Amino acid sequence: MMFLEFFIWGGWFVTLGSYLASALHASGGETALAYSTQSWGAIIAPLLVGLIADRFFNAERLLGVLHLAGGVLMYALYGTQRFGVFYPYLFAYMILYMPTLALVNAVSFRHLADPARHFSAVRVWGTIGWIVAGLVISFVFGWDSRAGMSEGALRNTFLMCALASFTLGLYSFTLPATPPKPRPAGAGLGQLLGLDALGLLRHRNFAVFFIASVLICIPLAFYYQNANQFLTEIHIANATGKQTIGQMSEVLFMLLIPLFLRILGMKTTLLLGMAAWAVRYLLFAFGDAHALAWLLIVGIALHGACYDFFFVSGQIYTDSKAGAQHKAAAQGLITLATYGFGMLVGFWCAGKIVDAHLVAGIHDWKAIWLFPAAFAAGVLLLFALTFRNEKVSYAAAG
Repeated sequence: MMFLEFFIWGGWFVTLGSYLASALHASGGETALAYSTQSWGAIIAPLLVGLIADRFFNAERLLGVLHLAGGVLMYALYGTQRFGVFYPYLFAYMILYMPTLALVNAVSFRHLADPARHFSAVRVWGTIGWIVAGLVISFVFGWDSRAGMSEGALRNTFLMCALASFTLGLYSFTLPATPPKPRPAGAGLGQLLGLDALGLLRHRNFAVFFIASVLICIPLAFYYQNANQFLTEIHIANATGKQTIGQMSEVLFMLLIPLFLRILGMKTTLLLGMAAWAVRYLLFAFGDAHALAWLLIVGIALHGACYDFFFVSGQIYTDSKAGAQHKAAAQGLITLATYGFGMLVGFWCAGKIVDAHLVAGIHDWKAIWLFPAAFAAGVLLLFALTFRNEKVSYAAAG
């Protein structure tokens, strides 16, 4: 289940920017619109899962229906040749796909005897699925090669993901029954969106962390939206496959988080995550496809530190501050603010910056990458000056 869930996402999301630019001749603004469907999906997902699924449907059955419908939309994307038609299909697809991220977790947590101990061993198969998708695209089919790009072969990623989506859709009906749980009386939209955790923002430190989390998503969006297009445009061979190094490092750095939290503390670990974003974009700005290609590989490998040291450590920090009553609500609020509104702004900014640095059909990637590098450095400085170090119980954080 986890393998296919993230194989599907990684199989088209990484190369979307390259595909839109090469096959549909999309502008930076149009590419931003396409990627922002993830944010709209993240905003709408709690409504679909929380208000409808959790009350009326078995999680595994809804997962199957959503992936079967998603497979139809993926196939429609495969056959689409114009952005004006492509975008509505993609928007509809992400409205259906983003809720499935919560559903696979719900199925897992319900049926694991000890989720705290065993969930990571299940979830890691999602990362493996994302990695395999990238390796298949680059090293099995070569769809992101120079010849493949010129022939528009990346459109085959949508066909591949359609088949995977149909497979997961059918397989979902064989998963253990996961009926709705009784909901607390009075649970409404505000709780589902995590709005009852807004009281945590009265605490200065959490408010600083919350604002930094939203702001750091602006440079984060540049990576998701533009990294593959950048690498393919400067003719890095097997770009999609090489990007899987980032997911591999994610597994390694995930294992290092407890060590860093114990030795360095929460503030320093979070700062290291933000610093990694700034350093990564500087490496992208000054790397090239020849003698300095190693800078790009190091930048890709920093993905683990970028993501885990800030976002995963941030989830631990949020969990430790929320208290038993608001744990789920606080995580929902952070997710809505970052993957929803924060990255929505980030994708828009990335599109504007990319379009502003396009001259005679050629992107000035050095200037483009310096913007998120400077922005990440600014967020780091703001956080370093305003966040007060505090002890966080790792045991309480999980």
